[in-house]
Amino acid sequence: MYYWEYILMGVLIMPALIFAIYAQYKVQTAFNKYSFLNAASGLTGTEVAKRMLQKNGIDSVQIGRTKGSLTDHYNPKTRKINLSEPVYNSSSVAAIGVAAHETGHALQDERNYAPMKIRMAVIKLSNLTSSLFLPLILVGLVLFFVLASHYIGVIFIWVGVGIFSLGALANLVTLPVEINASKRAIAQLKEMNVLTESELSGAKEVLSAAALTYVAALLISLLSLARVVLVALSVTRRD
Repeated sequence: MYYWEYILMGVLIMPALIFAIYAQYKVQTAFNKYSFLNAASGLTGTEVAKRMLQKNGIDSVQIGRTKGSLTDHYNPKTRKINLSEPVYNSSSVAAIGVAAHETGHALQDERNYAPMKIRMAVIKLSNLTSSLFLPLILVGLVLFFVLASHYIGVIFIWVGVGIFSLGALANLVTLPVEINASKRAIAQLKEMNVLTESELSGAKEVLSAAALTYVAALLISLLSLARVVLVALSVTRRD
């Protein structure tokens, strides 16, 4: 077994973790910065979301509240935009940007945006199979080393790796969906003249910072998958 490969991947993950911390800091800093800048229009996050839905002829999506900060999300199952307390009734540039982004997901859903459908399918499959990862790996190792059933053991191990890879795949397909939602949000805000040019730049800064968190999640998941693959290769090539 080439332990140095596994150690190397562990070292490589550290910069990704640092980047994830930086990304979280950036989004929190940007959100806080523009939370104190109220839009000249005086519209709240909820009002902007409603206007976007009306503008696009969508009347089947509800808007509700959710607890916490930066916990905003769109639920395609219930077709509901859930806005956090700092966004729901706030007329800040940050709140409007976040509300528009989540409404962007509702627009994707309404337009049957393919990457969003793929993400939903991958996440659903990942959630259903994630609990099987460790059992499959353990059974594979037992078969490989204890019972000398090398071929069957290898199958179990790589099926387990395949299940683990679904997490990375979910992050991979999530990134373009989030970026597209932000692009839709900015385009809609421009068309509706909800924000001035300087305010729009602030909203872009908030959404760009948020995108960094998805990039960080993708990097970590891909490097973690690489470590698992290296371990699986190290074990199975001993045959």
